[in-house]
Amino acid sequence: MPADLLPPERQPVIIAARRTPVCPVNGALRSLRAHELLAPVLRELVSEVALDPASVSDVVIGNAVGGGGNVARLALLEAGLPVSVPGITVDRQCGSGLDAIVLAGRLVAAGGNPLYLAGGVESTSTAPLRAHRTDDGGADFYRRAQFVPESFGDPDMGVAAETVAQEYGIGRERQDDFALASHRKALAAIRDGRFAGEIVPLATAAGMISCDSGPRRGLTPAVMRRFPPAFVPGGTVTAGNSCFDADGASAVAITSLECARQLGARDALLVRGTATAGVEPRVLGIGAVRAAGGLLAEAGVTAEHVDLVEFNEAFASQTLACLDQLGIEPDRANLDGGALALGHAYGASGAVLVTRLLAQARRAGTSKALALAMISMAGGMGTAALLEYRRL
Repeated sequence: MPADLLPPERQPVIIAARRTPVCPVNGALRSLRAHELLAPVLRELVSEVALDPASVSDVVIGNAVGGGGNVARLALLEAGLPVSVPGITVDRQCGSGLDAIVLAGRLVAAGGNPLYLAGGVESTSTAPLRAHRTDDGGADFYRRAQFVPESFGDPDMGVAAETVAQEYGIGRERQDDFALASHRKALAAIRDGRFAGEIVPLATAAGMISCDSGPRRGLTPAVMRRFPPAFVPGGTVTAGNSCFDADGASAVAITSLECARQLGARDALLVRGTATAGVEPRVLGIGAVRAAGGLLAEAGVTAEHVDLVEFNEAFASQTLACLDQLGIEPDRANLDGGALALGHAYGASGAVLVTRLLAQARRAGTSKALALAMISMAGGMGTAALLEYRRL
């Protein structure tokens, strides 16, 4: 089981977590830029925890395809936090939101009872066009950034997902079944109101948006079989068993255990350990295995000890391969569906995992329950966080 806690003034704990609805690119949130998605979440966290806004030490935000600058600072000022609060934006592509929370947790562990707002945001719909400058001063537009040197192949996400499917023996039928289950779980969660307590509604020109709009009711096994290979001729990875690009934001309030008690927090996710690791870029989707496997081993925990699991479902193939390698039954992960149904708002997705885990832990109400958040990312990396739910 996990090692003893750090001293209360250095033990990181997550005391609140919120997110926006997650909506497909060019969908219901298409008119909102990244800071406009994130600001309402930050405001809600300050209100929920009854914080003095000036007590926030920093705002740490992940973002992958935004326009640069410093979206953390822009959003916190938009949210009404005082100018004395700084902000820092981090980029580890798909893992940015989880890595922002990991970074904030490590800063808490350094001491001083700080309080951070940390998470991620992505407005894929309003992401700027990107171009390299040509020799004659023109613009050579490109779709995505280069993740690794060409000597490594720099594979596209879908091609890498196909490689994982082949090398780990994840067949088409299993991928389709897993993706369909994700949609059905997400639809059930929406129907039962399980997302309601974590979502911050957003005002748009079309009205208030308060619900995820990605899950599809019309999917059946027959429909899934009709999707053709999307990335490699004759392959098994399709649009149906892959995630779709999305817009959204998510963030948490993270502080020390001592500070949480002073604030009157009733419960929290204790950060028991975190890890980030690299793998061969051509099988980039397997990165979470190395990060989570090492983290669990260091904590003296096996997959059987973990009560709640959230894994970013970029592709069914890589999700299933990672879960298989870690010894986690697929039906134990993503209890309310994942990115295959909800969408992948790159910079936000890792933070959404943590928000989901806090909501699930509170619903279960089991003190000392262990929770695991993990994500694989472009370039061949993975990040994982081992958390423990506690009533304070």
